[in-house]
Amino acid sequence: MRYYQYLQNGTKHVGVEDDAGQVTDLTALNSQIGSTLDLFKAASITGSDIDSVARGILAANKGAATTSAAELLDGAKPGCHWVTLLPPVDAPEVWAFGVTYMDSMRERQAESGSPDVYAKVYDADRPESFFKATLDRLQSPFDDVGIRADSGWDVPEPELAFVTYGGKIVGYTCGNDMSSRTIEGENPLYLPQAKVYDKSASLGPALVSKESIGDAQKLSVTLTIDRDGKEAFRGEANTADMKRDCEYLVGWLTRHNSIPDGTSVMTGTGTIPPPEFTLQAGDVVNITIDKIGTLTNTVVVV
Repeated sequence: MRYYQYLQNGTKHVGVEDDAGQVTDLTALNSQIGSTLDLFKAASITGSDIDSVARGILAANKGAATTSAAELLDGAKPGCHWVTLLPPVDAPEVWAFGVTYMDSMRERQAESGSPDVYAKVYDADRPESFFKATLDRLQSPFDDVGIRADSGWDVPEPELAFVTYGGKIVGYTCGNDMSSRTIEGENPLYLPQAKVYDKSASLGPALVSKESIGDAQKLSVTLTIDRDGKEAFRGEANTADMKRDCEYLVGWLTRHNSIPDGTSVMTGTGTIPPPEFTLQAGDVVNITIDKIGTLTNTVVVV
């Protein structure tokens, strides 16, 4: 099952998509479900999972009206305004891990004047982690994402992101970790400036429960970048190529570090455009992950 958060007529809703691609408004059926975090809270109280909670609500309201997921997503695209998609979880904190794929390690070595640090991180037990965003700095699906005006080499990083509750992984979504390769390449200590700035993070479009995703380390991740209506770049990776899996990463994130419920974590990228490619204003970035969907954002200069 997939879960969406969206605004319609000024009111926030949670929708659940079933296996037939039909979305039911859970908030309309149960006013206590105002966010996906409410689903996780209910699941925690009942000792179950959000799919079981959603199925219980649907079973108690048989015949409820539905709309297709395709119609919901089309209605959220720029210029349509039928609904406004939100990040699929109200993440109070967004963290990210880097150097989790061999290709990422090699690319960061190539851009850096201090390449050895990346090889050391890749081979170490302790992963690289950094704070990426807060909820009010998080971009929604179809929102703009930014490239810095003081950077000349900029890329999106398509990443599987996991969602936590009680410090445990409870769901997954797509993440876009926008990055300045210019700034990070100058000095690894500039990483926060290369990674954290206006419009530098986006999550969506849907949240998929841990139970529905199956094996999170067997998901294909596809990045396409459209420019002037044509595909300017395409790359593919698979989470099977991650050196450190999601459970390993959350174990390190919560080590001596308390995180609030809903914290979302980007897990690194296996797809980085080549050195001759840099994002431009107006580019459209599409990140597609198996079983989750496609996160779409348009690039602007910030």
